[in-house]
Amino acid sequence: MSKSFEGRSVIVTGVASGLGSALVKEFAAEGAQILGCDVNDAAGEAAMEGLGFYRHTDVSKEAEVESLVDEAVKRFGRLDVLVNNAAIQIEEELADTTEEQLDKVLGVNLKGPFFGCKHAIRAMRGAGGGSIVNVSSVLAVTGDPMLAAYGAAKGGVLALTKAAAVKYGRDNIRCNTVLPGDMQTPLVEAYFAAAKDPAALRAQAEGEYPLGRIGQPSEVARAVLFLASDAASFITGEALVVDGGLLAECY
Repeated sequence: MSKSFEGRSVIVTGVASGLGSALVKEFAAEGAQILGCDVNDAAGEAAMEGLGFYRHTDVSKEAEVESLVDEAVKRFGRLDVLVNNAAIQIEEELADTTEEQLDKVLGVNLKGPFFGCKHAIRAMRGAGGGSIVNVSSVLAVTGDPMLAAYGAAKGGVLALTKAAAVKYGRDNIRCNTVLPGDMQTPLVEAYFAAAKDPAALRAQAEGEYPLGRIGQPSEVARAVLFLASDAASFITGEALVVDGGLLAECY
């Protein structure tokens, strides 16, 4: 049986843990040639072992993102898929968020996808097209009192996705985004751990989901693979919510 990404080249950012690590496993299982990146080199290299190639990349720096895309093209001959997944979060209410904290969150979570899209589009446009999937969040369309900077960045990712889809569709480049809810990742674990009562916050969070639990990274990864694949060939500029029904209940 043929695999859906056999012979195709894929970049995944933020592979060291959580969703990034799950994405690498899912793409590899479908035959993709993968170049993964992170700033946590030990964990990033471990995540890519036997599944693809690793490169240290700070996605908040354009020159490093450009070099990442260049390496994929040189190594694989072309770039077929980019997944802008790398993200950080700082738990702080808006009124207490410092300029330094804001710059750090926007640098990774918004500038990173912007630079990724920019240089992937340049590579894909000259090679007949490709697919970009940006990882946003349900916080792009709702609010968390302790994640104002994170939500602002993820809202920007949603707008970026639509702009890229509209401009580059005629170049056969599709751009979509997923909006995950909470997942069992180190990022979410850190959020729970920052609370006065982590167990109570976890129970409260899980209770808000109609499915009665938070998601697994593999569940979101499979949605990303769908959007990146030929099965979604007529889908672009869309935001696929993968949140166990959270927004359906909220709205």
